[in-house]
Amino acid sequence: QVPLAEAGGGSVQAGQSLRLSCATGSRDNSFYMAWFRQAPGKEREGVAIIDYSGTPAYGDFVKGRFTISKDNGKNTLFLQMNSLEPGDTGMYFCALVSQWYLWHQEDRVVLWGQGTQVTVTS
Repeated sequence: QVPLAEAGGGSVQAGQSLRLSCATGSRDNSFYMAWFRQAPGKEREGVAIIDYSGTPAYGDFVKGRFTISKDNGKNTLFLQMNSLEPGDTGMYFCALVSQWYLWHQEDRVVLWGQGTQVTVTS
């Protein structure tokens, strides 16, 4: 399969913003695109998912701070992260997901990106 390639991670101070991107390649519309993250010593968790029409869903911890979007013409997925907190530190992964229901479960993921590191300092 065409790999997923994330970009845009970095180190910022609390309260600042970052925008992640993921080159997804052309994908079947039956799949969904999502962002997951994994903090040091913790399990990977779902951040956000988006369907082909642009409808999003978010993990409970996002609380309106993050926005998932995509550019179908450029085959690119985005994650705009505002008001970042130290607890948002971790590796962020772009993922291709097979089901909307329980999308945040890793067994729904059919393809992972290599990840991009986000570090938020206080």
